[in-house]
Amino acid sequence: MDDRELVFLGAARQAELVRAGKVSARRLVEATLRRAERLDHLGAFRVLLAERALAEADARDAALAAGGPGADGPLLGVPVAIKDELDVSGEVTTFGGAANLTPAAHDAEAVRRLRDAGAVIIGKTTMPEFGQWPFTESAAHGYARNPWNPTRTTGGSSGGSAAAVAAGLAGAALGGDGGGSIRIPAACCGLFGLKPQRGRVPTAPHPHLWYALGTIGPLTRTVLDSALLYDVLSGPAEGDRWTARPARTSFVHAASTEPGRLRIGYSATPAVFGVRPHPEHVAALDDTVRILRELGHDVREVDPRYPDTTAAFVAQFCGGVRAEAAAVERPELLERRTRSTLRLARPVSGAVVERAVRAGERLAARAGRCFAGADLLLTPTLAARPRDVGSLDGVGTVGAMVRSLPMIAYTALWNVTGHPAASVPAGFGSDGLPLAVQLVGREHQETTVLQVAAQLEAVRPWAHRTPGP
Repeated sequence: MDDRELVFLGAARQAELVRAGKVSARRLVEATLRRAERLDHLGAFRVLLAERALAEADARDAALAAGGPGADGPLLGVPVAIKDELDVSGEVTTFGGAANLTPAAHDAEAVRRLRDAGAVIIGKTTMPEFGQWPFTESAAHGYARNPWNPTRTTGGSSGGSAAAVAAGLAGAALGGDGGGSIRIPAACCGLFGLKPQRGRVPTAPHPHLWYALGTIGPLTRTVLDSALLYDVLSGPAEGDRWTARPARTSFVHAASTEPGRLRIGYSATPAVFGVRPHPEHVAALDDTVRILRELGHDVREVDPRYPDTTAAFVAQFCGGVRAEAAAVERPELLERRTRSTLRLARPVSGAVVERAVRAGERLAARAGRCFAGADLLLTPTLAARPRDVGSLDGVGTVGAMVRSLPMIAYTALWNVTGHPAASVPAGFGSDGLPLAVQLVGREHQETTVLQVAAQLEAVRPWAHRTPGP
């Protein structure tokens, strides 16, 4: 097996080969690092941790040879990238900017769990400052570029993580999703990206991520890869403000199990007024409806009658950005656009944010009506095709918000309500870039989303298509 084939196998298969002794963790990490260095122009990584990653890989190989603790980790030897809003011990957590200088003393809980499962942390990925935008662009670290066409955006805010996995620079990557920030870059880059139920993955050392909006989760090449990482990441930690109900089965088991005949509603109607979906996204939705019917599901068009979540979302967005900005060491180094956001957020008091959290809980009950006669809801993931890089150039906060609307029109609602939702690849558009649809599950029902996503993957496998050299 040559190195190019090896780096595109995805997390589950890579770990399987390392555990079987067919590939060493060191060879896997070396191949990944060489590719990451060669494709540095994609802007996926803020920093590569080459020396540390090779030392970790050697430790994984030694544990396997000794047959002791850590020899059978589910992610043994897999190179995993980490979005730069999550702490990695010994590295600065930049939040996509230049205002922090001191390295983190400890891993975030999610990163610790990955290491305990045998993963090798290969680097920290780029993001817009504080994850504010669905475009991965920052004054401090430049653009992340789409591996399928480097003139186009990866989406955001986990765009560096998406670029890394799509280009074969990591077996999997952690992202965060506060308004679509896992699903949007997954859709732009042809990956599977599941936003879990709120509280599924701990945000420690912080009690929350953008209050009720934010979740942590992986971007992966396959549904099984995502399930494998969620089995590692899931479960409460001390200090969590929200905790999801325990899953009814392991996520890997769900991804490997037929769901039976389900009722699936579908709609091309965005949840944001004034946004119209691109015709190719509607066509991808219709094609997915056809496939699901052929798989035996009862699929019917519905009128979702989405509740208006704008006020609840904006208040928590403002509160989340303000809380993260208040914790940086050099606030004078924040981007001009971020300082504008903070000025706009000034009237949004802590009491207003908490009212928005409670409003989101009520809105979740209203959004739950979408599932009165359905097990899942199917929509496009994005309204617009991926824009050219430089989407944020020359615009302030209000202009960035306007440009963001077609990217978040189907995704942000589910951050307010907390429902699990996944972006599932759905072929390629006439521009050569990926298409995607979104599967939204009932509260706490990621397993159903994984089951149906796995069925779609089996019918139209996407992981065998790889971008670039």
